[in-house]
Amino acid sequence: MLPVVVVTIGVFCVVVLDGLVAGMISNMIDKTACFRSGHLKVITRAYSLNDEQKPIDMAMLEVDQIMEELTSLFPQVDWNPRIYFGGVLDIPDAHGETRAQGPIAATAFDLLSPESQESKRIGLEHAVTAGHLIQKRGEVLISFDFAERFGVQPGDSLTFFGATMYGSLSFANFAIAGVVRFGIAALDRGAIVLDLADARDLLDMDNAAGEILGFLPNGVYHGERAESIKNEYNELYINDSDEYAPTMIELADQNSMAGTIVYYNFISLMMLVLLVIALSIVLWNTGVLGGIRRYNEFGVRLAMGELKGHIYGTLLTESLFIGLIGSVLGTALGLILSFYVSKYGVRYGGVMDTSSLLIDPVIRARITLRMYYIGFFPGVTSMLIGSALAGIAVYKRKTAELFKELG
Repeated sequence: MLPVVVVTIGVFCVVVLDGLVAGMISNMIDKTACFRSGHLKVITRAYSLNDEQKPIDMAMLEVDQIMEELTSLFPQVDWNPRIYFGGVLDIPDAHGETRAQGPIAATAFDLLSPESQESKRIGLEHAVTAGHLIQKRGEVLISFDFAERFGVQPGDSLTFFGATMYGSLSFANFAIAGVVRFGIAALDRGAIVLDLADARDLLDMDNAAGEILGFLPNGVYHGERAESIKNEYNELYINDSDEYAPTMIELADQNSMAGTIVYYNFISLMMLVLLVIALSIVLWNTGVLGGIRRYNEFGVRLAMGELKGHIYGTLLTESLFIGLIGSVLGTALGLILSFYVSKYGVRYGGVMDTSSLLIDPVIRARITLRMYYIGFFPGVTSMLIGSALAGIAVYKRKTAELFKELG
């Protein structure tokens, strides 16, 4: 029972860790895609040179035409125009005088179109902590931290001050529809969400957008598929020298995501390899000790006429079944816990409260095919090798010495 329990616990740890690490990487990719980069992004070439600054003066015009082209070429991708911009919010008092002001980062989504999936994609319904979702033009959602800092609530009004696409001064009054809290520090510090049509009026961007984000089927990022679509689209404009011609980039091209993904995959692989090696050593020793403590048993069996080869074979067979039973139990328990964590998640406190990364503080395990077999390598082979080494030590002993030890 002891070897089976040891194998089960070890394999259980390997499977659960693999699911948690995969979940963290998936979490980062999904949140970055939903809020910032998409799986694919269409912008102008001039915009791409300053992508991190979100320069609306280099935004795309005739967006409807570009959207039709994209939908025609890649109907399996969900295309969504967005505008990212900044400005200052003015909070009035009861007399309409300025009570407070604060800088904000605004994002305009297509929230009022019946066919749009943007609200669901970014989880607005679950993020609203007070008030309601945007239901009509002229309403905005403000972040929880901003509302708490300036003492505003749903039903209050505020004034936005900023610059239009062409550099002129722009201001407009909005009503606060609700307060949102995504649980991601980078989004909750000071942001507002508004409808795309309102942003276009505010910024003088009729039929324009800063970016068009594309999402692959089922919301799952596939690097090779995204790369293929990007190359196919960019081939259409390869001979166009206009700096405002559209160009497509994928998630891995943005914000050093390619390096970040490689780094996290490498770290997760190293953690998994080290855990497997450590588990292998433990199970190896378990097998060795299990064989050594049976020296007297082997002496009795040899005294009864059992062949050394048969003893060695039965020892390996026992180890094989112990490894298989422990690996199956450990994998099953690990998958059960991983399925639970994938559904309900585990919150890892305020670790990410000051982070600028788009990572949900609730980690959810990701179930992968590898989890079904990764534990069998250390669980079966290590026990088998350990018992084989212990068996060799006994196998080479002389029968007379075993009789002497038995006596």
